[in-house]
Amino acid sequence: MKFIVRRLAALSSDHRRIASGAARVAFFLLIGKFAGAAKEMAVAYRYGVSNATDAYQFTMTMANWLPATIVGVLGVVLIPVLVRGRYGNRADWSRFVGEIQAWIVALGLLLAALIYVLWPAVLDLAGRGLTPEARHMSRLLTLAFAPAALLTLLTGISGARLRAHERHINTLLDSVPALAILLWVLADGTRDDVGPLLWGTLVGYAIQSVWLFWLASRADGFRGRPHLSWQSDRWPDLARAAGIMLIGQVAMSFVGPIDQYTAANLGSNANATLGYAARILSLALGIGAASVGRAALPVLADIQGRGDAGYARSMALKWSVLMLVAGAVAALAGWLLAPWGVGLLFQRGAFTAQDTQVVAHVLRWGLVQLPFYFGVLILVQLLASQNRYTLMAVIAVANFLLKAVMNSVLAPWMGTAGIMLATGVMYALSYVCYVVVVVRLPPSGPRVANDASRPH
Repeated sequence: MKFIVRRLAALSSDHRRIASGAARVAFFLLIGKFAGAAKEMAVAYRYGVSNATDAYQFTMTMANWLPATIVGVLGVVLIPVLVRGRYGNRADWSRFVGEIQAWIVALGLLLAALIYVLWPAVLDLAGRGLTPEARHMSRLLTLAFAPAALLTLLTGISGARLRAHERHINTLLDSVPALAILLWVLADGTRDDVGPLLWGTLVGYAIQSVWLFWLASRADGFRGRPHLSWQSDRWPDLARAAGIMLIGQVAMSFVGPIDQYTAANLGSNANATLGYAARILSLALGIGAASVGRAALPVLADIQGRGDAGYARSMALKWSVLMLVAGAVAALAGWLLAPWGVGLLFQRGAFTAQDTQVVAHVLRWGLVQLPFYFGVLILVQLLASQNRYTLMAVIAVANFLLKAVMNSVLAPWMGTAGIMLATGVMYALSYVCYVVVVVRLPPSGPRVANDASRPH
C-alpha cells in the first residue's frame, strides 16, 4: 500500500489531473450504468426478445446516428477551442458560445423534421427484415426520437462546455433518459405497447438537456445568449476542423446502422439480441475507457496550449499501454463471466434461459474489441489536442471500410456474433494506426499561453 501511495504522489500534476478526472467520470459512469442496467432489466422483463425490442433498438440506433455523430465531432473539436478560449477575450468567448448554440438549435430542428418525414423510407431501405408489427412500432417511436435529435445536440454542447472546465457531471446525467424509461416501463406493464419506451425517451432527453444547460451556464459564468451569426473569431478554425472530422465521424457513425441493417437481415430477433449484448458491452467500454478518454482531452489540450507537445505524447503513450493491458484483463474476465452476467441482468419474465445463452455467446465475441478500444481512446484525444483531424478522418474511413467488409464476411458465417467480431477487428486496425501515427510523427500542437510551463 505504501508503494502505491508513493507512486501516486510521484505522478506529475497533469497525470493526477487525468487520473482524478477519470476516477470522477468512472464513478459517474458506474452510477449511470447501474441506472441503464436497471432500465434494461425492466425492458427485458416486460418485452423480452420481441417485436417491441427489435423496433426500439432499430429506431434508437438509426435515429440517433446523425445527432450522435455531430455531437462526437463537436466533443472532439470544440473542447480544445473552449479550453483555449479561457486565455482569450471573455466577451468573444460568450458570443461564440451563443452563436454555436443558435446554429445547433437550427440544425436540431431540421434533423427532427427530416427524421419524422423520412422514416418510412428508412424502414423500406434498412428495416426490410423487421416484421410488420415492429415496423409499425418503429414509426410510433419516431414521435420521441425525432425531437430527441434536437435535445441530443443541445446536450452535447452543454457537455462540451462542462468538460472544458474539467467538470464531468454530464457523464452522470447521461443516465437521465434511462431512468425516465425505467420509471415509465415499471408504471405501465403492457408488453406489446411501446408507449412507455416512447414517453420515457422523450421526457428523459428533455430533462437532461435543460439540466445540463443550467450547469454549463453556471460553469462558464454566462448563458451564452443565442445569436444566429458568425461574428466570433473562433469560427474559421472550428469550421475547418469540424469539416475534416465530420468526414471520419460520418464514416464511423455508419457502423451502428450497418450493424442494425446486417442484424435485421439475419432475422430471428437478431436486432434485439445484438442490442442486449451491446448494452452490457457498453458498461465495460464506458467505465473502462471512456472515463480516461473524457478526462484526458481537456488536460492534453491544456498541455498543448502551454507548448509542451512532447510531454503530452509521452503521457498519452503511457496511458495507452496501461489501458491496453486493462482491456485485455477485462476481456478475459468478461469471457468467463458472460453467461452469469447476462442471466443476472436479464433472465426473468419474458427473457428466458435460452435467450441468456444466445446473448452471452454474442457478448463473448464482442469482448474482443476491449483491449484495442481501451488502448486507442487516449491516443484519439492526443491527436485531437494536436489538431491532427485529417489523419483522424483517414483512419476513421479505413476503419469503416474494414468493418463493412468484415460484416459481410463474418455475419453470414457466424450470425450475430460475427457482427461483434467484425467490430473487434476494426478496433484492432484503429489501434495499430494510431500507435504508428503517434510514434512516427513529431509532436506538435497550438500554443496559446506564453506564461505557463509544465508543472512537475
